[in-house]
Amino acid sequence: MPELYYQEALKLGQKEVRSCAAKGISATLPVLDEILPAGTPLTATDLGVVQIPTEWIIGTKSFGRSSSFARNFMPLLEVGTEFAAKWQALCLSHLAEGIRNSVKVWEYMNRYYVVEGNKRVSVLKFFGSPVTSAEVLRILPERTGDKETELYYELLDFQRLSRINSVEFSRLGSCAEMQRLMGKGPDEIWSDDDRAAFSSVLSIFREAYRELGGNKLSVTPGEALLACLRVFGYQELRGRTRGEMRTLVSQAWEEILLSAQSEPVEVRLEAGQEKKASLLTKVLPISAKVYQAAFLHDRTPQTSGWTSGHELGRQYAERVLSGRVVTRAYFNVTDGDPESLIEEAIRDGASILFTTSPRLLPASLRAAAGHPEVTILNCSLNVAHRYVRSYYARMYEAKFIIGAIAGALAGSNDVGYIADYPIYGQIAGINAFAFGVEMVNPRSRVLLEWSGTGSAAEAAARLSDKGIRLISCQDHANLHNQGRSSFGLSVGLGDERTVLAAPIWEWGVYYEKMLRRIMDGSSREEYAGSARALNYYWGMSDGVVSLSCSDKLPEGIRRLARVLIKSVRGGLCDPFRGVLRDQRGREMVSAHNSLSPEQIIAMDWLAETVVGEIPPYEALTKVGKATVDLMGVPRSARSSGEKSGS
Repeated sequence: MPELYYQEALKLGQKEVRSCAAKGISATLPVLDEILPAGTPLTATDLGVVQIPTEWIIGTKSFGRSSSFARNFMPLLEVGTEFAAKWQALCLSHLAEGIRNSVKVWEYMNRYYVVEGNKRVSVLKFFGSPVTSAEVLRILPERTGDKETELYYELLDFQRLSRINSVEFSRLGSCAEMQRLMGKGPDEIWSDDDRAAFSSVLSIFREAYRELGGNKLSVTPGEALLACLRVFGYQELRGRTRGEMRTLVSQAWEEILLSAQSEPVEVRLEAGQEKKASLLTKVLPISAKVYQAAFLHDRTPQTSGWTSGHELGRQYAERVLSGRVVTRAYFNVTDGDPESLIEEAIRDGASILFTTSPRLLPASLRAAAGHPEVTILNCSLNVAHRYVRSYYARMYEAKFIIGAIAGALAGSNDVGYIADYPIYGQIAGINAFAFGVEMVNPRSRVLLEWSGTGSAAEAAARLSDKGIRLISCQDHANLHNQGRSSFGLSVGLGDERTVLAAPIWEWGVYYEKMLRRIMDGSSREEYAGSARALNYYWGMSDGVVSLSCSDKLPEGIRRLARVLIKSVRGGLCDPFRGVLRDQRGREMVSAHNSLSPEQIIAMDWLAETVVGEIPPYEALTKVGKATVDLMGVPRSARSSGEKSGS
């Protein structure tokens, strides 16, 4: 029997040699001594005896026996040799009682190279053993800042907390996301029970993933598991049987495929033209389908200007599309179980759902995975999810014009800006405002404060204490402020403020256009024609953003605003075109160039004329942290590193 096993292993080795020859790569085992960069110090950290993934043992420390094995660790020496006899003896030992002696390996960049025990590794790989007991010495690469090295050091941090060494990722930030999705704090160490439960989930998940063809994808099991955790959450995956896990993995399959995309998000900047009705539809008396759309909000119109704006938009769209669309609103969704309310909306007949807060994204995603027949959109930005489409407005266009107004009024004084949370799109609004100020008044600086670290009133008070009279605040009215001075650009000191200009979210126009696209099939065609996540990021050119100017503004400044509005709508004026510098004076955009939509959305640097910084995660309120967890820019992440402008 051992001889038959050896013959089979030998055939696998010879097959690997032929495969490598066809690919033009070396057929023998990689050698660590030849892989290490010249001058790498061989000082190693002793990790002791560790159970390591057998598949990640890929070579030998030195040349030695490397030529006795094919690249897959299968033997290459013929039957009858001393090598073959020893391999067969190890085979007998493994079948009888298992290979008990640990191999000795060196680890470099999360791959293992054998010092002693090549034949043991070969036998274990032949029989498909998932783990190998090994004495491990680790060589740390020099931290140069390149992506591969940073991924490795992120993985080391994750392993330090979890003591899980059987997952890996190809995207920066994935380890921190895995920690968060496990319900752990940024530096929280896992218990033995945590580790055992996760290992069980991972083992069952790997089997289901492999059965569905995951081994043919470029997505690692760790990345695939992360995609499933985003959809269902960790608790939903715990305790699942193999069949149940297979069902969940199947439901999340498109999310997993999205993980393989180098650019997972596709940004749609224009609404496009509504499809014309076909001749058949015009001639035949066919009854038009009546669509039901549900709008789910985390607050109420009475307590939130944001919700009030969306609710007015819903009412406008239903009025304009009367006879074709029936809508219903659900409020305070996050006070209870969001998933239950989404399910209720679907049972009530809704085939289109708009969830108007990023905090509703996780529940939206889980519902979308279970109801592919329902179209679900979440009001957020830069969302890399296949099942849920996101929508937002290019509010930075209005902010740029308001910045120009503020700059024209400021004279030799500075102006203020109050932002809420450091999320995708927010930094673009700050910088667009600053570039607008600079365009007309290079003497003025923009003093930045954040309401997400306390309250808008506290942020405004800090600016007033510095003598700042012109302040650009949030983009929707605080309904508790009777004077609505928390809205747009205002002037004054203390509580006595006058609104001069305000950006307007035209949610009614947005919802009307989006519903028309869904009803005429354009949205479905976009989804089917792309393998990426769809983000709708419409702006002034589609009428979903506008600007209101007070008659208290001088006529010359109102004329300036009208010219800029027309230029932005016509695509003649781009706030992010030309030489732009950050707080350190670094050139972020060169002359005659502009930022891409993706760069604008994910912007995490502040303009040269901005005085302030992006707040660290720890400084945010509870709501701020929850929002940043879902869509925060990199510099606001949990383990925030270097601060902007420091």
